[in-house]
Amino acid sequence: MSDDHQTLALLLFSAFIAVTLAITTWVSRNRQGSAEEFYAGGRLFSPMENGFAIAGDYMSAASFLGISGLIALFGYDGMLYSVGFLVAWLVVLLLVAELVRNCGRFTLADVVASRMAERPVRIAAGTSSVTVSVLYLVAQMVGAGSLVALLLGGTSEAARSWTVVGVGALMVVYVSLGGMRATTWIQIVKAVLLMAGTITLTVLVLLRFHGDFDQLLTAAAERSGHGRDFLAPGLRYGGDWTARVDFVSLGLALVLGTAGLPHILSRFYTVPTARAARRSVVWSIGLIGSFYLMTIVLGFGAAALVGPDAVRASNSAGNTAVPLLALDLGGGAGSTGGTVLFAVVAAVAFATILAVVAGITLASSASVAHDLYASLRRRHARQYSEVTVARLAAAGIGVAAIGLGLLARDLNVAFLVGLAFAVAASANLPVLLYSLFWRRFTTRGAVWSVYGGLVPAVLLVVVSPVVSGSPESLFPGVDLQLFPLQNPGLVSIPLGFLAGWLGTVTSPEPPDEARHAETEVRALTGAGAA
Repeated sequence: MSDDHQTLALLLFSAFIAVTLAITTWVSRNRQGSAEEFYAGGRLFSPMENGFAIAGDYMSAASFLGISGLIALFGYDGMLYSVGFLVAWLVVLLLVAELVRNCGRFTLADVVASRMAERPVRIAAGTSSVTVSVLYLVAQMVGAGSLVALLLGGTSEAARSWTVVGVGALMVVYVSLGGMRATTWIQIVKAVLLMAGTITLTVLVLLRFHGDFDQLLTAAAERSGHGRDFLAPGLRYGGDWTARVDFVSLGLALVLGTAGLPHILSRFYTVPTARAARRSVVWSIGLIGSFYLMTIVLGFGAAALVGPDAVRASNSAGNTAVPLLALDLGGGAGSTGGTVLFAVVAAVAFATILAVVAGITLASSASVAHDLYASLRRRHARQYSEVTVARLAAAGIGVAAIGLGLLARDLNVAFLVGLAFAVAASANLPVLLYSLFWRRFTTRGAVWSVYGGLVPAVLLVVVSPVVSGSPESLFPGVDLQLFPLQNPGLVSIPLGFLAGWLGTVTSPEPPDEARHAETEVRALTGAGAA
C-alpha cells in the first residue's frame, strides 16, 4: 500500500485509540472499587445502549473480515457463517436472555450455582468460560495482524507480530482501568462506526451493479473461476463425506454457541431488569441482522470486483477481502477516494478488534476472579480484592491471547471463532439449559456436563486438521491428526448434554427441588434478582 494509505489509516487508528483511552480514563475516575461497578457497570445502561453494546460485542473481526473473506473465496458455503451467527440470536432471545438476567449476578457460574454446591460448579464453569474467551480472543488478534500486514504491504512479519502485542496491551488497559462501563461505551462507539462503514460499502457495491443483486451474483460467479458452482453448496464443504459432516458440525456450533458465550451472557447483567435484558436483545437483533445481510453483499462484491485470486494473494485465509474491496470501490490504488475509503475501513476494522477484545477480556477476567479465585480461597472474599484479582487476570489472559494469536496468524478469523462457538456450545450451553429447565439436575451433573463437553471439544481440536496433518494447520510439519473434522461440535455438543444427564442419574445426592422451585420462580418473575 502507498504511503498515503498508511499515513491516513494510522492517523484514524490513532484517533480511535485516543478517543477510547479518553473514555476509559474518564470512566476510571468514577467509583470502580465494587464488583457490581466493575463487572456490570452499576446496571445503569438502557436497553438501547445495551443493545448497541451487545451488537458491538458480537459483530467482531470474524464477522467483518472473516465472513466476507470466506464468501469471496467460497461463495455459497461462506454464507453459512452469516446465517449461523444470525439464527443463533433466536436461541438467545427465546431461551436464555431474560432467565439469565434474573438468575445471575455477573457470570454464567452464578446461574448454575444458584441451585448447586457452589465451589465445584464455579471452578468448572469458570474454567470453561476462560477457555472459550481465550479462543475467541485469538481470532481477534489474528484479524489485527492480517489488517496491519495489508496496510504495510504484507512484507513485515515483525510489524504484524507487534500489532498483536499492541492490541493485547490496549485491551488490558481498557479492562483494568475502565471495567464494564468503559468497555460498554467503547462497544457503542464501535457499533455505530461499524454499521456506518458497512452501510456505505454495501450501498457502493449495489450502485456499482445498478442495484441489481442478480447481476452482482453473476459477476461474482464469473470472476471466481468456478462458474455457477460458486453460487451452489459444496465448494468448500462438499468435496467428500468428511467435508459434508464438517458443514453440519460447524452449523450446529454456530447456532448453539452464542447462548454459551461468556462475554454475551455478561451483557445481560448491565441493565436494571430482565425486561430490559430482553429489549436489549431485540435492539441487537435488528442491528446484527442487517449487518449480516450486508456481509453477504460485501463478500460477493469482493469476489466480483477484486476477485478471489487477488484476495487470496493478499491473505490466504481471505481476511483482507473487505479492505481490498473498499480500495476498489473508492477508485483503485493510488486514487484519493480509494485511499480515503481504504483507510476508513481499515480503521473501523481495527476499532472492531479493539472493542471486542476488551469485552471478551472483561468477561474472562470476571470468571477468573468471581468464580475461580473466590472459590479457591475462603468464601466471601471481599469485593475490592476480587476486583484487584480481575485486573491482574486481564493481564494474564492478554499474554495468553497474544501468544496464541502469534501462533495462529495464518488461519481465517471466522473459522477460529467457529471453534470458540463449538467449545461454548459443548461446555456452557448444556449446563445452562439443564440448570434452568431440569428439576432433577444435580451438582455432579453440572460438573460432568461442563467437563464432558469442554474436554472432548478441546482434545478433538488438538487431534484435528486444525492443529496438524495438513499444509493449512498450525503445525504443518507435524501429523497428530486422529479426528477428521475441523469443527468438533457434532461430537462434543451431544457429549456435553449426555455427560450432564449421566452425572445426574448416577449422583448419590438427591435433587434439591426446593432450590429448583426458588430458581424457577426467580427466573420467570425476577423476584429477588440482583
